Amino acid sequence: MESKFLFLINLLVLQYLAVLCVSQDFDFFYFVQQWPGSYCDSGKSSCCYPTTGKPAADFGIHGLWPNYNDGSYPQNCDPNNPFDESKISDLISNMRRNWPTLACPSGSGETFWSHEWEKHGTCSESVFDQHSYFETTLGLKQQTNLLQALKTAGIKADGRTYSLGDIKDAIKEGTGYTPWIECNQDSSGNSQLYQVYLCLDNSGSSLIECPVFPKGKKCGSEIEFPVF
Repeated sequence: MESKFLFLINLLVLQYLAVLCVSQDFDFFYFVQQWPGSYCDSGKSSCCYPTTGKPAADFGIHGLWPNYNDGSYPQNCDPNNPFDESKISDLISNMRRNWPTLACPSGSGETFWSHEWEKHGTCSESVFDQHSYFETTLGLKQQTNLLQALKTAGIKADGRTYSLGDIKDAIKEGTGYTPWIECNQDSSGNSQLYQVYLCLDNSGSSLIECPVFPKGKKCGSEIEFPVF
């Protein structure tokens, strides 16, 4: 009887430690937004407008990604919690506006959102369920309002070239935090503003200065901001 009791106690301790490890299994989030004009004017990726029509000329959400301070990240953490559109039915119209898909073939967004939840969102289950994951991310887009921050600094999506430093300064002025800018190349090989990374604390409640920046392709000192 005593050995059975000890076994149960050990089992409970292990379960507690497992929950504790899950709840602390990432250090911060990357909140990533992309400029559709750069996605579509790239020699490397195909661009198809959603079945609901061409998105607005605004930054669209790419995702909210748990990350470690060493630059690595968890992924595909819970295959038993697949994307379920019925859980976010009240957010769909907002997501189609602010989290549009540009992948080919054309879709309504569900495949994109499913990928983001299953690869990244399931690794944040200690903080978010599906609804709060998407709702929080939509709120971050409104809070940061990148396009307005750039417009305020006189930086517009007009196909002209701008200083990378001016773009970073404008976003920091508008959001309060230092961004990391990812560039891609247009069909002529010119560097262009593609994605903007900001960071969120691991409680999912506050923007923070990024503990580490991605190791992706860096931009030149002058980059294009293409029309969309």
